[in-house]
Amino acid sequence: MADLTTKIGKLTLKNPVLAASGTFGYGLEYSHYLDLNELGGIVVKGLSLHPRNGNPPPRIMETTGGMLNSIGLQNIGVEAFITEKLPDLRRYDVAVIANIFGNTIEEYAQVARRLSAVEGIAGIEVNISCPNIKAGGIMFGRDPGQAEMLTARVRKATLLPLLVKLTPDAPDISEVARRVQDAGADAISLVNTFVGMAIDVETATPFLSTITGGLSGPAIKPLALRLVWEVARKVTIPVVGMGGIASARDALEFIIAGAHAVQVGTANFINPSICIDIINGIRDYLHAKDIQNLNHVVGSLRIKGNEAASD
Repeated sequence: MADLTTKIGKLTLKNPVLAASGTFGYGLEYSHYLDLNELGGIVVKGLSLHPRNGNPPPRIMETTGGMLNSIGLQNIGVEAFITEKLPDLRRYDVAVIANIFGNTIEEYAQVARRLSAVEGIAGIEVNISCPNIKAGGIMFGRDPGQAEMLTARVRKATLLPLLVKLTPDAPDISEVARRVQDAGADAISLVNTFVGMAIDVETATPFLSTITGGLSGPAIKPLALRLVWEVARKVTIPVVGMGGIASARDALEFIIAGAHAVQVGTANFINPSICIDIINGIRDYLHAKDIQNLNHVVGSLRIKGNEAASD
């Protein structure tokens, strides 16, 4: 059997496939559809210091090759998560990574500190990339200096492995990645959704209440893959790739491009057990190629003649 384990800082995952934040609830919702113990990890729905109602409907719609959403980070808040969800999650042998966000840097730090004081959290993913809220989030992710400052503050608040989730909307995503690495991040998660919109031509009105929303699903995979490849060459910490992954071959593309692990998002809505299919598919690929260790695949992209990607 090939070794599928991968390391994210001090965190060792049994395999490289994680369920992405915002598409897997708090993990427990999917326990009837698959064995959570088989996953490399679960990144729970984004947590804030206080509960949030999110944006008003309509806030989700299907598009060609994907989905637009403007949920607005609705969640029960960190305290309710700790008391109502985490005790049941502890029963599973799976890495639980808490995705966190705030309106201010101090709010991020407070949530990280609170989660670090309880058992059962394997790591923290700092969301500086959500396009569907008016304050916080993406405003930190677009600016390298702000991203660095926020990461440094959260780093001081926790000893847990720290992932920082980046936005594709940054003018220079590689510079943001380098700055959060310098500030103490253990890994880079990328990418979050791309900003998009849809219009109802019958009424000449936007389909979403917020006009724009985050585009996810297979439509964004080539864009996300390119950004993962670019960033993985510029940082020395692991990259966790995501964006349109719906099969083992999709996941392997990200790994070959340089990702140490992947997150599966929108595909969970179509096939709730897709993560298990992807894990098995990666294992079958390694077996067929007679590759004993997943790490031999990470960053194995071959560029013929070393040509530039644009040539």
